[in-house]
Amino acid sequence: METTGQKTSPLLQDMKVTIHKTSMVFPLKQTENKSSFLSNIDKVLNFDVRMVQFFEANKDFPPQIVPEKLKKALEDALVAYDFLAGRIKMNSETNRLGIDCNAEGVGFVVASSEYKLDQIGNLAYPNQAFAQFVHKTKDFLKIGDVPLCVFQLTSFKCGGFAIGITRSHVAFDGLSFKTFLDNLALLAAGTPLTMTPFHDRQLLAARYPPHVDFPHPELIKLDSLPLGFESGIFEASSKELEFKVFQLTSKNINNLKEKAKGNNTTCVTRFNVITAHLWRCKALCGQYDPNRSSTILYAVDIRSRLNPPLSKAYVGNAVLTAYATMKCKELEEGEFSKLVESVWEGSRRMSDEYVRSIIDWGELYYGFPNGEILVSSWWRLGFEEVEYPWGKAKYCCPVVYQRKDIVLLFPPFQGSSEGDDGGVNIIVALPSKEMEKFKCLFYTFLI
Repeated sequence: METTGQKTSPLLQDMKVTIHKTSMVFPLKQTENKSSFLSNIDKVLNFDVRMVQFFEANKDFPPQIVPEKLKKALEDALVAYDFLAGRIKMNSETNRLGIDCNAEGVGFVVASSEYKLDQIGNLAYPNQAFAQFVHKTKDFLKIGDVPLCVFQLTSFKCGGFAIGITRSHVAFDGLSFKTFLDNLALLAAGTPLTMTPFHDRQLLAARYPPHVDFPHPELIKLDSLPLGFESGIFEASSKELEFKVFQLTSKNINNLKEKAKGNNTTCVTRFNVITAHLWRCKALCGQYDPNRSSTILYAVDIRSRLNPPLSKAYVGNAVLTAYATMKCKELEEGEFSKLVESVWEGSRRMSDEYVRSIIDWGELYYGFPNGEILVSSWWRLGFEEVEYPWGKAKYCCPVVYQRKDIVLLFPPFQGSSEGDDGGVNIIVALPSKEMEKFKCLFYTFLI
């Protein structure tokens, strides 16, 4: 079998990280003090995302030089991205969350590990100890101060290093954060920005008066949306979870596409067949009830779906969760082509009218996405393609935490045999018994 659920030797629990210096980075030039509007999409995503980029040693950029280059690039970047140096606050005039663009800065940490890079284990495996390579934003240098972003550079004994980034999802979605990192890399190399960020989040404001034109079963109503809201599908599991990395090679994906061929060939894309395959495995690995409905959620970039389209340089969150729902019996016994078509329909539903309806729904009900499974794809975001002066990352991954209902898609590790064939790595976290069932279904449905 070409697809494997990777096991690994016991993971290092202590990366032996020492913090040497913590500081703030401020915009290089004076920026305007103002309040920045947050859309209803931004407000729902008020939680942190933590990511680590691992870099091999580069004799021209030893770990002593990289922190200063990165810090200087951040100072430059905070002029164009002035909101990132601000703080999330309730706007007393509008009575809604916004970003106070007050130039209070982003966090910056310099640290070191007692290990060499090749001693910390398989970078593609979700080791929760990688959390030691990122720094939390809460109470960063003083109580009550929560920067929107903190960078931590941790050097290894071999000369390699890790750049760990904690960022508020309010500031960026995955696509706009990738653009930010591209710009940061250009500034670190002394090159001007190639894409100027476009900040006007009012383009995703609710209509007045708001009107909801579609049913939205993928959303759940709340009485209010408190500051620091993080709940629902983002809630951490109290159960002990087992983590596994499953791999699909290009051949596996093409086989799934063959199985998916029906009357509608338009819907048979790589993402749709992978998502449908994971949906079926995840929905059926728990306690089985044939009449239970399973809803899968997956992010859709809405930039090109609006009328007029949003600029590709749009900064902020321009993604919404599409959904598909089926009974477990249909997922188990139905034709795979029907599952794939259902996933495709969820994405196709995201028209300008539907997007505006969701935004207006959020104005009325303070809701958030509601489903059994969320597929979060970093597969095509291209974080591993960011070209810093010291080179591209050897691997890039999020810090994985206790989320049993979130399945993560990533590019394969470049050092593996599947690194260049268009395959995908899939990170799954489940209780042990469910993991065994998931693994069995994963392989069975590939045959």
